[in-house]
Amino acid sequence: MALWQLKTPSARRQATVLLLACSASLFLLLTWDYRAPLQVPALLQQQQHRPDGNQDINIDLSTARAPFTAWPLRRVCAESTYVPGLTFLCDNNSGGPGNIRNYILTCVRYAVDAGATALVLPRIRTRSSADPANLFRDYQPFGYMFDEAHFRQAMGRACPRIAVYASAEEVPGAREKASREGRTVDKIVERVTPKHFGGSRAGCDQRDPNRYTDQFGAAFREWVRSSAVERGWAPPNDVDNPRLIRFSWGVLWDWPVYRDGAEFAATFGGLLKICDDILGIADAIVESMRTLAASTRGTETAGGQSFLGMHLRTEADALSQWPSYENQTKNYLREAASQGYQGRAAYLASGNETETRKFGREAMAALQLDVKSKYDLLEDHEEELEKLKALSWDQQALVDFAVLLDCDYFVGVSPSSFSINVALKRHLKEEGLYTRPWKVGGRGDGRSWLVGRYDRYWEDWLFMFDGMWP
Repeated sequence: MALWQLKTPSARRQATVLLLACSASLFLLLTWDYRAPLQVPALLQQQQHRPDGNQDINIDLSTARAPFTAWPLRRVCAESTYVPGLTFLCDNNSGGPGNIRNYILTCVRYAVDAGATALVLPRIRTRSSADPANLFRDYQPFGYMFDEAHFRQAMGRACPRIAVYASAEEVPGAREKASREGRTVDKIVERVTPKHFGGSRAGCDQRDPNRYTDQFGAAFREWVRSSAVERGWAPPNDVDNPRLIRFSWGVLWDWPVYRDGAEFAATFGGLLKICDDILGIADAIVESMRTLAASTRGTETAGGQSFLGMHLRTEADALSQWPSYENQTKNYLREAASQGYQGRAAYLASGNETETRKFGREAMAALQLDVKSKYDLLEDHEEELEKLKALSWDQQALVDFAVLLDCDYFVGVSPSSFSINVALKRHLKEEGLYTRPWKVGGRGDGRSWLVGRYDRYWEDWLFMFDGMWP
């Protein structure tokens, strides 16, 4: 019926209002974007109220002194199915700091998934001082490289059900079990390879990351149960019948680090903090380096106290198929020029003193780039210099590691685990907990760049990028 056909003015007014309301409703229905609003602000608010406080997302995780963020590991530990008496020994490590660090972290990650209720504080395998290629010498305590108190506190906060013992002899029931079997405690430790649990990897290179991490925990616990039955053993317990587990040598790059999420990958490496005495030496070097950099002629892109960091990997234990001295140095100088470091200062980490001096002369001639080593920069720091001289080759590498984390731009070489570890740790600076994986083979992330070959996954050791904890 038309409005003008209504009998009274009031009826016509009511009909008009009703028609306008219906029209408005129809307009809103047709034009309203019914998609849910973006949840990023809500997600950030949720992360800000994690148990560790509201500053987690603002922490610079790229520094050697970054505090440990516990909640990502705490969440994983809370999901574990614990086996009383199951104890992991993460000491079958060797090599430089990058290898040793990654072995320990990977072992701990497996231990959590297995349901371990105890860890033995990892020991550090040293190399020969006379022959750096000889990686299997005596053991040193955990404090040889890392902060023991920090590790214990971090594990206690994140995984309170996992005890940390100073030695295998201190594990409850270990001595009693060894005595019953007429063996030493070390002889009751069982050696296993984690890739043997979870699924078949037929046809894959043996260095392939573990494709069955989701199945590892259940498969391993079933092996613990079934192997005890086969041997006529009682189920393990944390009183007098522990099961002590040590991994085979070489379990380095097994766990795909982003499998547990970006926040876990970004924070898990914080379990291992470099010792304060080593960091103190690095601090003195960085101070000297910044003073030197401030005295040089600045450029448009590299001014003030900005300095370049470089890692030259040409020591005696470097593999022959890795990039050569000429390949590394040529690319380093080209990158230094492109980043504006002509006439500036650079820090060089290297265990080869002869080639350190050689490269220094070449850099000065090509770019007027003043290249310094850790020894050069401590000439006016007598106390720190004596401490540095007292350190082993690999402990001095940790000094280099900490300094390179603090430089303004870094160039290194793939497949050196040291260089890759430095680059990945530095990569955490911009995005923190939400850091996305490093772009392998690209132009870096604006803070670091690695020379190397990136064509063949196995031969060029690219699998390390998938299994390296930042």
